[in-house]
Amino acid sequence: MVKKSRISPIFKRAFSHIFTKPATTKYPFVKAILPEDSRCKTVYEIKSCNVIDIGTGLKGGPTLDVGSIVGSSCRVCVRDCPAGAIEIVEVEGKKRPQIRFDKCIFCHQCVESCPRGAISSSIFYELATTDKCALIQKPNLNIKETKSS
Repeated sequence: MVKKSRISPIFKRAFSHIFTKPATTKYPFVKAILPEDSRCKTVYEIKSCNVIDIGTGLKGGPTLDVGSIVGSSCRVCVRDCPAGAIEIVEVEGKKRPQIRFDKCIFCHQCVESCPRGAISSSIFYELATTDKCALIQKPNLNIKETKSS
């Protein structure tokens, strides 16, 4: 009696995968296209932090500069952040939010709860670094703040 040689199922499966399309992407070389509602790095706009829309519904309607009234920060983002990744720091005499991405869980509760729209979402998702200080988004006042008349 002659024994027939059998090909192992592992080799059959490996051989079949040689001719199939790869399931992975070419990530570092080709950037992924993300959906609009993806939760990536948050961006803080310093110009929007002190201005509240009065609520007339008109585009370019009246706004109120509350910087001198409440000390430049409403602190809603700090209160609503579940990870405690946002803290208020003083920059040139004004109190501004500082976002720590090493603590952030990217739930975007700060984006949802900011009444002034000063914190928004971006499409930047590459946050890998060897320097932990690079994960802290410090507010800077290099941008000239415009006051409504």
